[in-house]
Amino acid sequence: MLRIDAGRGGIAARGRSRRHFLQVGMTGMASIGLPAILRAKAAAAAAGRATKETSVILLWLDGGPSHMDLYDLKPDAPAEYRGIWRPIRTNVPGMEIGELLPKQALVADKFSLIRSLHHDNGDHFTAAHYVLTGRGGPNGSSTAGRNPGIGAIAASVCGPRKAGIPPYVALPYASSVGLRPGYFGGSYLGAKTNPFEVDGDPSAADFKVRNLHLADGVPLGRLSARHDLRGELDRLRRDVDSSGILDSMDVFEREAYALVTSDAARRAFDVASEDDRLRDRYGRTNFGQSTLLARRLVEAGSTFVTVHSGGWDHHWDLEKGLTSRMPEIDAAVATLLEDLSDRGLLDTTMVILCGEFSRTPRMNDGGNGGAPRSMGTPGRDHWGNAMFALVAGGGIQGGRIVGSTDARGEQVKDRPVTPFDLHATVYQVLGVDPATHFLDHSGRPVPVIDRGEPIPELF
Repeated sequence: MLRIDAGRGGIAARGRSRRHFLQVGMTGMASIGLPAILRAKAAAAAAGRATKETSVILLWLDGGPSHMDLYDLKPDAPAEYRGIWRPIRTNVPGMEIGELLPKQALVADKFSLIRSLHHDNGDHFTAAHYVLTGRGGPNGSSTAGRNPGIGAIAASVCGPRKAGIPPYVALPYASSVGLRPGYFGGSYLGAKTNPFEVDGDPSAADFKVRNLHLADGVPLGRLSARHDLRGELDRLRRDVDSSGILDSMDVFEREAYALVTSDAARRAFDVASEDDRLRDRYGRTNFGQSTLLARRLVEAGSTFVTVHSGGWDHHWDLEKGLTSRMPEIDAAVATLLEDLSDRGLLDTTMVILCGEFSRTPRMNDGGNGGAPRSMGTPGRDHWGNAMFALVAGGGIQGGRIVGSTDARGEQVKDRPVTPFDLHATVYQVLGVDPATHFLDHSGRPVPVIDRGEPIPELF
């Protein structure tokens, strides 16, 4: 058995750790549905959809960022609605964004804004499941994911864009509403389709990828010898196997072996090799350096990379929270778009910035049900009726605004867009056939998406 030490990554499907699922052998392998994944890849290739060399970077603001304070300000609304900050001009005539985003204002021609995104739900878990999987189901009382995340599906169908690179990576880890890997995971597609979690801070001086080292000090030569021996034994067993399970297992093993022995992977994760001036521009924060690492990974061949930023549930102390957090988001997003453009990667890399929902247009009193300001200064509560997504790259045109909200930012006014439409847009960028089906836990065929259309205004 080839055993690769995956460190202390997140918990995979059904409570098993990623370390367990990289101990490649017979036990449990038939449950991950890999034959279906291989068939989906083959079908996509046959349809000509696997030839795209596009990738996606999803910058996830966990907890729900406020549209009213970032990308859809209402300066003429009553004071309790319009909030604390004012809009500023961008380099695109007629497009304004919040004053906390001065660096993004200078590159607005490289991104577009969806201002009419909505799913009308204020439950963290339901909302996150909608946005990340394209389907409903979970809620605060029953939080378990029921469908694979969009990254798991994309990576399953497309695979990596280059050999030796993990197709699906989460930086620094995969987390939705405190669940790991949460709704980023593979669900009924199996643990193999969970994102590869770096689980470390790329801004730290001693950063290393704990999921990318050999177990128990086994040298690479010994690992290669074991791998070759295993191959000889498998050839003997395959002569008497007609189920295809061994072939599926071999794919899993080969990918695990290729990753841990890949020079390309080690180079891609070596964020310290970047020019210090560029690292400074991204920001020497966990989010900033994770965003830089995301660029390195798509450049190296990853198909879907997520970057996590938590702490956006600002029921109180909104001013303090956004004032401290927005500079790192502003710098990282603006630099990512410039960096991708400078390297000729923006046309092949879609960037998405969003969270599970937005915040109430009307600010509260900071009491959270108690006396005013008993919890802190005013904030905003949960709001799924109007929210935003920033999108760029992968063929998406910059400087455009899709949809609008009413004068107080409470409801979508025109051109409503759903998370299902956003998913359909991502699949179009990646070349994933929306009619591709997988089998769920009950054996029922489920399409990767069952509603929604690509957003034509972006193209």
